[in-house]
This record gives sequence, C-alpha cells and structure tokens, in this order.
Amino acid sequence: MSLLITDECINCDVCEPECPNDAISQGDSIYVIDPNKCTQCVGHYDTPQCVEVCPVDCIPLDLKNPETDEQLQAKYEKLMAAKGK
Repeated sequence: MSLLITDECINCDVCEPECPNDAISQGDSIYVIDPNKCTQCVGHYDTPQCVEVCPVDCIPLDLKNPETDEQLQAKYEKLMAAKGK
C-alpha cells in the first residue's frame, strides 16, 4: 500500500527529493504523497526512503490504499515504462 504524510509534518523538505517516483509534492500546508505513484520504494530500495529520512516519523502506511507487494511491483514497472526506463 502507499504511504501518506500526516499533519505532524514540519515541512522540513527532506522527503521530497528522496522519492524515486516523484510521488511527494508540496500540498496546501504539508507535503503529500500521490498514491498512484507511491510504491514504498519497491523496485528501487529495500525500505521507503522518505520514512528513512523523516525526522518526525509522520509517514505511515495509507490504510485506505491497500496493495500487495505484487501490486506495488506492477505499479513500479508501469511507472518505469511511462518514463521510458
């Protein structure tokens, strides 16, 4: 499943550049994660990089968007195909 950023976000700017799928962007008041692009870094890294760098631990699983590892892998492959990789 994708991840989400909670309102504990302090807008520190460290998560956005870490996302290999460009799923993180600045929202109205905090950063947001596009669930259509988030693969929990499946296909790129062993762990979600945004979670690794977040200083306030505000990036949990998005329980409203359940996905299996296989679905995350398929999403990764689709995103890479769209990028021509």
